[in-house]
Amino acid sequence: MAGPAFRAAAVRVRVPATSANLGPGFDAFGLALGLYDDVVVRVADSGLSVDIAGEGAETLPRDERHLLVRSMRAAFDRLGGQPRGLEVVCANRIPHGRGLGSSSAAICAGIVAARAVTIGGPSALDDDALLALASELEGHPDNVAACLRGNFTVAWTEEDTARAIALEPSADVVPVVFVPAVEVLTETARGLLPKTVPLADAAVNAGRSALLVEALTRRPELLLTATEDRLHQDYRASAMPDSAALVAALRSEGVPAVISGAGPTVLALTDEAGVQKVLGFAADHGPAGPVFAAHRLELDRTGAAVLPLDV
Repeated sequence: MAGPAFRAAAVRVRVPATSANLGPGFDAFGLALGLYDDVVVRVADSGLSVDIAGEGAETLPRDERHLLVRSMRAAFDRLGGQPRGLEVVCANRIPHGRGLGSSSAAICAGIVAARAVTIGGPSALDDDALLALASELEGHPDNVAACLRGNFTVAWTEEDTARAIALEPSADVVPVVFVPAVEVLTETARGLLPKTVPLADAAVNAGRSALLVEALTRRPELLLTATEDRLHQDYRASAMPDSAALVAALRSEGVPAVISGAGPTVLALTDEAGVQKVLGFAADHGPAGPVFAAHRLELDRTGAAVLPLDV
């Protein structure tokens, strides 16, 4: 049986940063943020060429070990076969190892690009199959769901298959991220979590998670209460003490703040009137200068997208 046919023209894919958990929604909630990685992919006659600019340019591999390339290969397998060669150009803006979904972005960019350069790709690998593959490669669906679908996503696994729905956050919600210079590996952060938690804490998180859906989409005034977490942030605090202290300081001033994903980035959810006040929390200095770089971002409403090359 003949393999798939591929487009001669290059394709460009843009994928957003994401923040998972959002406090109580551990391994379920994700939020797409207006900070993007871009990748341009062209099917070549032979070989593999990988060019990287921006985040990770000095450290990421430029061969088959690159996560984006591995993700493309997995998608091509699902699509029926591998191209003879590939040229890949990455423009990375999402910080690595900071809890902003850089690995999910690489995975999603890879599989979306593979589908886009394959003739008939969207029919052979539809959006649900794309989510299932991304979740399989990442190991859990929270970040990849938000990266693919945009907006605020609720993800779950049903019969060993990842599923997700996307909800539109309130237009009044403005995300601010506090990105530290240091990395924390996801494996390190997960290793600090206990095997069991008190029933009372689990009950609080269940209620807060339900409330967060209403708060983030329709009633932002409830976000401070709705972002309370008892399942993972306190257990991970020893690995990111500055981040834990910043979350506590923001919340003490009435600002809804959480650890973004596995950390150490801190995500604050404010409104337009509160942006400058929130940004001011980054002014605290550690022994070597400012601990965090603060950035006001937009919410991403579209998720992973195939764009014209000249945009």
